[in-house]
Amino acid sequence: MKSNLQIFLKGIIDVSPLMIPVVPFGLIFGVLSIDIGFTPLETMGMSLIVFGGASQIVLLQLFSGGASSLVIISSVGAVNSRHLLYGAVVSEHISDLKLVWKIIISYFLIDQAFAVSNEYLKKNKNNNRYFHLVGGGATCWVIWQSTTFLGIILGAAIPEKLGLSFAVPLTFLALLVNDFRKFINVIVIIISGLVATLGYNYIPFKAYVIVAALAGLFTAMILTRENKKA
Repeated sequence: MKSNLQIFLKGIIDVSPLMIPVVPFGLIFGVLSIDIGFTPLETMGMSLIVFGGASQIVLLQLFSGGASSLVIISSVGAVNSRHLLYGAVVSEHISDLKLVWKIIISYFLIDQAFAVSNEYLKKNKNNNRYFHLVGGGATCWVIWQSTTFLGIILGAAIPEKLGLSFAVPLTFLALLVNDFRKFINVIVIIISGLVATLGYNYIPFKAYVIVAALAGLFTAMILTRENKKA
């Protein structure tokens, strides 16, 4: 049986290729957070506590748009709700662990770590297999925190008059590129975008993001159901 260290290193190796796109994402977050008005301490604290790239970018976008605290918290919670599914899937593999280990693993259970470790956990039944998830998650943590810190340094050095807040929507557009390959995804994106754009000035409490997300989910549900019937 492989040692804990060997499995931990295996997790690092498996997740490393997925860290390539995380580097510019972390840099952009650090730069934009400083540009919008967060202090270096607040920016670093956000990455340490929230530790979720997409949700942190959503927070910046809503904050810069003047959204209320309730809308920001709700939106970040909605974006991070996918981790509940990750936890449900992984729970069967760590049911015998102590609560302390479960809490540690849950902190590292992010998209990239789950993607590589879920396969490993299913194929390997050794008792210490969860070290693969810890290794993958720890790698993600180090990359995200270091790129955030570097982004803070760069953000503090960039003149305020340049105004980099435009990079927030550009970042999301970059994340959506792969989704344009499927027709259903394109329709959902268009509907969500229209609802968000039209509702920006009319939906109270700056809740246009939540309403647009719900509209997108409802559209996706209908299109998926009709596609199955066809």
